[in-house]
This record gives sequence, C-alpha cells and structure tokens, in this order.
Amino acid sequence: MGRANTAGVAALWSHPRRTDQADLKSEMNSLADAIIGLYERHARAFDAERGRSLFEKAWLDRFAALLPAGGSVLDIGCGSGEPIARYLIEHGFKLIGIDSSPAMIAMCRDRFPDQTWRGGDMRQLALEQNFDGLIAWNSFFHLSHEDQRRMFPIFRAHAAVGAGLLFTTGPSHGEAIGRHCGEPLYHASLGEAEYRFLLDENGFAVVKQVAEDPACRGHTVWLARKT
Repeated sequence: MGRANTAGVAALWSHPRRTDQADLKSEMNSLADAIIGLYERHARAFDAERGRSLFEKAWLDRFAALLPAGGSVLDIGCGSGEPIARYLIEHGFKLIGIDSSPAMIAMCRDRFPDQTWRGGDMRQLALEQNFDGLIAWNSFFHLSHEDQRRMFPIFRAHAAVGAGLLFTTGPSHGEAIGRHCGEPLYHASLGEAEYRFLLDENGFAVVKQVAEDPACRGHTVWLARKT
C-alpha cells in the first residue's frame, strides 16, 4: 500500500463515525482488505496527486536527528518514493522501501535505482535485518486495529538499538473512511494510551507525539526510539 493522499487527513478523522453495529464489522473488514488493490489500481493517480511541498519536513528532521550519518532506513509503505524517500536519500541515508503495490515499487526503482525497493505486505515483513530508522508515514494507519497491534513486534524485530521510529495515526480510537479516485479508503487508529503501551511493551520510548499537529496539516504523529 502506498501513503495516503494527505490533503484531508485532519478532516477525515474529524468526521463523525458510524455508531450502528449492524454489518459494520464485516463492512470495515472488507474495506481494510481492499486497500492493497485500490492503491495498485490507482498508483499513477496517487503519484500525480501526492503533494511535494514536504510539510512533513520538521518531523523528518527530528527523525533524522536520531540516526547516525549515512544510516539505514526501512520505509514501510513507501509509496512512489516522493517526497519522503527522496528527502531521506538526499540527506545521505540508505533506504530499503517496502510497498504492497508493484506499480509503486516500479516508480521507486525508476527514480532511485541506487536504493533497494521490495514488494510486499508490511504485515508479513521479516527481513532478518536491523535498521537505524523505521518510518511508516500515512501507511500503517490503513491497517485494521488487530493488524496494527501485530505490527509492533515487527517494528521491534527490524529496529537496531537506538533506532528511530516515525509513524502517523488517527487522534483517537476509531475507524474512518476517506475517498481515493472515487473509491472508499479505509483508515483505523488505536487510542493514544494503547499506542504508548504497545511502544513500551516492544522496547520503544516515545520521543515526541502530537495529535492533529497544526504545523503538519493535522496529522497525528509519533516519534519513538528503540531502547
């Protein structure tokens, strides 16, 4: 899966959630399962719409400050590599990018042939390699609640001691549906307390966390470090 189109992240999470339970769980599970195919079908449209303004820069700089010069970064849900992977590459980091969309990975290989790009589902990630930094910007939050919980041991398994971990979530526990190319786009979030618990349980200390950061277009951002 690629990175979500970031234009309406704050508005997405501020919309009221459906509270009726009839068939809701089945519907949400179906929408979560559809994410991979959606991004593959609309990879070119996503890339064309993805902003290059790098409003994420302050967070990327905080993340980069935790890493050694020339360190290794695992970009989980790297999308088309623009603009986040490009920024990290231009600052001297060595990237391995993972995305479930073959079309997205092909774009990354064309743009950055000196880096490593692999197709795959983040939920089955098992590279047997530790990294100085891990980033899952606007990708991890497309997973269901249970799949998000299962990702924290995967983060731990791929993080060297002292590694930075940067990821985005929603501001509170829930599920929300956006739109991409006219199709429903699933998002989910756990609550702040649960994220803190999962980070701690898997050996990460929170460095900085801001809910609906006004300086980052309303994104809820987590920066942690492997202890």
